Amino acid sequence: MTDLPFLTPLSPDQLHAAGVPDGWSFGMADIVRFHELDSLNHVNNVAYFRWFESLRIPYFQAYDLSNYQPGDPTLVVMTNTAKYHAPLFLNDRYVTVARTASFRQNSFRMEYAVFSEGALKTTGDCIVVCLEADAATKCALPKAATRAFVNRDGAIKE
Repeated sequence: MTDLPFLTPLSPDQLHAAGVPDGWSFGMADIVRFHELDSLNHVNNVAYFRWFESLRIPYFQAYDLSNYQPGDPTLVVMTNTAKYHAPLFLNDRYVTVARTASFRQNSFRMEYAVFSEGALKTTGDCIVVCLEADAATKCALPKAATRAFVNRDGAIKE
């Protein structure tokens, strides 16, 4: 895992080489930094949510959801959860992965996981709602995005 580029979307082969199991097709590698630790010297829970967000933005761009330009839909995280399985420590290398599990007309449910040396460290999920530029009116998900959800992630329409 030492030769993976940090903060760059990884290919399926790179994900596999990093010990990420099948079923995850979008992820990025990074290393635990000192400012992400808590008083117990392991990664603080808020860091995982930042990692999820740091992955979610390029995921949205790669899946044709938003490029964060005027006129693009507003994507709002309605709920966000994490479950901690094992700690990560300073200088641990890890891969955060994301996929869409299911979608409706104007919302979708993403799943996340964090792996280090092939071991599952954290899982999470969120519900994202697609809104018009006014950030109040729901709008339909872009068709290109829902196709990507199905074709890349195996997502199901609810």
